[in-house]
Amino acid sequence: MDGLFTANNVWMMICTALVFFMHLGFSFLEIGLTRSKNTVNILFKNVFIICIGLLLYALCGFNLMYPGEFNGYFGFAGFGIALPENGLTVDYAGGGYTYWTDFLFQGMFAATAATIVSGAVAERIKLGSFMIFTILYVGIVYPIAGSWQWGGGFLSEMGFYDFAGSTLVHSVGGWAALVAIYLLGSRIGKFGEDGSSKPIPGHSLPLAAAGVLILWLGWFGFNGGSVLSADPAGTSLTLVTTCLAAAAGGMGAFIFDLLKNKQYDLTMMLNGILAGLVGITAGADQMMPLDSIFIGLIAGVIVVLSVSLIDKVKLDDPVGAVAVHLICGIFGTLAVGIFGAKGFFTTGSFEQLGIQFIGVACYAVFCLLTSGLILFGLKATLGLRVSREEEIDGLDDHEHGMSAYGDFVTK
Repeated sequence: MDGLFTANNVWMMICTALVFFMHLGFSFLEIGLTRSKNTVNILFKNVFIICIGLLLYALCGFNLMYPGEFNGYFGFAGFGIALPENGLTVDYAGGGYTYWTDFLFQGMFAATAATIVSGAVAERIKLGSFMIFTILYVGIVYPIAGSWQWGGGFLSEMGFYDFAGSTLVHSVGGWAALVAIYLLGSRIGKFGEDGSSKPIPGHSLPLAAAGVLILWLGWFGFNGGSVLSADPAGTSLTLVTTCLAAAAGGMGAFIFDLLKNKQYDLTMMLNGILAGLVGITAGADQMMPLDSIFIGLIAGVIVVLSVSLIDKVKLDDPVGAVAVHLICGIFGTLAVGIFGAKGFFTTGSFEQLGIQFIGVACYAVFCLLTSGLILFGLKATLGLRVSREEEIDGLDDHEHGMSAYGDFVTK
């Protein structure tokens, strides 16, 4: 095998490891922004997601997402994964990487959609119901949605563009998170009788900050690996735009929130970094550095406004998942039609923006219907929400019979 093929494959395996590392970042962020009495529960969900996600992707997800010849809407290449004849040669995937690397890299993405939901529903969802939802959403819904674009489906044929998943990963998870928090209702004490929002502080801002910085690092693999090779020009540009958008997102959220609320809010700056990362993900390979800074700044402002909006409509999202992943995911997808290679600022045409909007709408309808069906079904049968007593005492005690910190932290 030639040296270029080996280098490409090694780079893709490194990126796979970085995306895997992101699950630690999600875990730290979620536990940091929630109360200590639910730490074990959140960690359990995140570990479960990556374990079951990879198994489901091997069983059916990969062949649902990449079915080969299909009608553009649904296809299935069979259960399990089997090495094709050219799977370990330069003939597979244009010489970029092997079949096994392809499966593992894409499998890491699959689990992320459910991780986004995990943060939004923290501190009040029944663990069993969440596990069933994860199995159905990661095993079936996400791969079908992915096939429409990355599997060569009808949106790909239409010209819809989502480089690394602002919509395909982040909004797919975000739409489900929105449905879930609507059906679950808010945590006890989140909203007063007059409808005013009351903060429920997380127990560890150091863990939350560490989680965001780990996610930023992991995004080098998330976006950098989506080049699907070690191409020097493509990977270096993608990493530059990714980093600049993240930095601009943090600054945009911090400055706008300072002007709006007259305080230096670390959590808002952290969510601004994530907003910038989600915003650039759809077009990281198409943007120039200045474009990525604009996208990050706008995403940072959007996330501050979105967090306020979600509070005003009395939805409870402990980690800001809907604001970051759904709303900024939509913005990032539309930004391809504004700033990207075929965007308005580049060609003077609204055509690509229209195509991007159609793609966003298709995923909105599909994800709202499928997640709604799953979650309504669970609510009507097993129930979605824990009892009042369980929520007040903490899920660690009732669901797991253990504490994350022993006697050191009690609230």
